[in-house]
Amino acid sequence: MLRLLRSSLLGMLACCAWQPAMAQTPSAASAQAEGQIRVVPAENVRIEYAQVLKVEPVYQTLRATRTEERCESTPVIQVPVPDEHREQPGVFSRMVDSVKGLFAREEEAPQPAPVAATPARRNANCQLVQVDRQFQRPIAYDVDYVYKGTKYRSRLAEDPGNRLRIRVAVTPMVAEAAPVSP
Repeated sequence: MLRLLRSSLLGMLACCAWQPAMAQTPSAASAQAEGQIRVVPAENVRIEYAQVLKVEPVYQTLRATRTEERCESTPVIQVPVPDEHREQPGVFSRMVDSVKGLFAREEEAPQPAPVAATPARRNANCQLVQVDRQFQRPIAYDVDYVYKGTKYRSRLAEDPGNRLRIRVAVTPMVAEAAPVSP
């Protein structure tokens, strides 16, 4: 009993699944009965070369902003500061220097007085500034080419050079047959 129930259930399930599938595709018997046989023509394909006339790059514009620190600097001028507390040589020291100069073999050049100067500093007026930059990069190429006297235009990913390899496919145009009325 259980076996009979299983086989009938499987039969019904197969019948339900088979019915919609057969309704969508006409069977060969029904097509022959109507007198129509559909033949799918084979596509004739070959590779040829076309002459490139013009190539124009298509650019993508990228914008970037970054923050930079810009400073306006004003240099400080060094000003010699006189040393007011330096002592002037007296009579006794001048006399000793002249006697010392007589016995010295080499003449010493007088050394300039040291000048006290303020160190050079820069006043910095710094502020953060946004700098906009623009970049362009080619993303495609619009190519004008001629094949057997007819001009074509295509957008390609790469620059093809002076010759473009093309795929030529020829398929016959088949008119649909008008349905026959009974």
